[in-house]
Amino acid sequence: MQIIRDIATLHRAIAALKQGGKSVALVPTMGALHDGHLSLVRMGRRVADHVVVSIFINPTQFGPNEDFAAYPRDEARDAALLVEEGVALLWAPDVAVMYPSGHSTHIEVAELGADYCGAARPGHFDGVATVVAKLFNQVRPDIAIFGEKDWQQLAIIRRMARDLDFHLDILGAPIARDPDGLALSSRNAYLSAEQRAAATAFPDALKAAATTIAKGGYVDAALAEAAAAIVAGGFDSVDYVALADADSLERLTVFRRPARLLAAARMGKTRLIDNYPVN
Repeated sequence: MQIIRDIATLHRAIAALKQGGKSVALVPTMGALHDGHLSLVRMGRRVADHVVVSIFINPTQFGPNEDFAAYPRDEARDAALLVEEGVALLWAPDVAVMYPSGHSTHIEVAELGADYCGAARPGHFDGVATVVAKLFNQVRPDIAIFGEKDWQQLAIIRRMARDLDFHLDILGAPIARDPDGLALSSRNAYLSAEQRAAATAFPDALKAAATTIAKGGYVDAALAEAAAAIVAGGFDSVDYVALADADSLERLTVFRRPARLLAAARMGKTRLIDNYPVN
């Protein structure tokens, strides 16, 4: 596996991978890799000839009081995992390469980024959209793969790609979960053993609400019950529990397809997100 840190070398390496009409799938990450990330890599290997993974902890998507400095970093461990998965190239630029001196452009996907996590984390999705657009231009993949765990992020990236005429396919990979149902996340490492055991209240409450809504239950009541169950299970607060149109992210008070149950909750200093389809 090649590990590349400058753009000129990256472009030469990508051109070599694409020789003979070969295809490239990009899996963007911030490192601290777990089985959820590796499931994206495996999807990439199924749908493309080569997989490129990026590791870049993007400072522009962290707020001033968020965990940028504490975010887990272990490139050597991450690289070893990627070698085992047959990744062709690791793109690992530093901040000066990604945001050179004088960088002053950002991308805002206004409507889709205003609610949910966008309301709780102002500017977060501007940082996400900007860095992903740069990664698309740098790597020039045929396919990009993102996890469905951050459904709002996936919807924003899809809209950005359509609006800005990026010529690639964007695939969502199913949420990877531990056997007890908790969605895999790098931030799960922040939880104590006691908190980790209690955290299963989050997916349990969402799954129950999705089932209730799908069977015709009142949406507002199901959302309120889910929020109460999350707090009763050990979370300190709930940022939001909402039923949203799966594509536009419009909040729904009456169930219609396609819909997604979106939620974020806080336990101690850790903020977790999750979502469930409502079928």
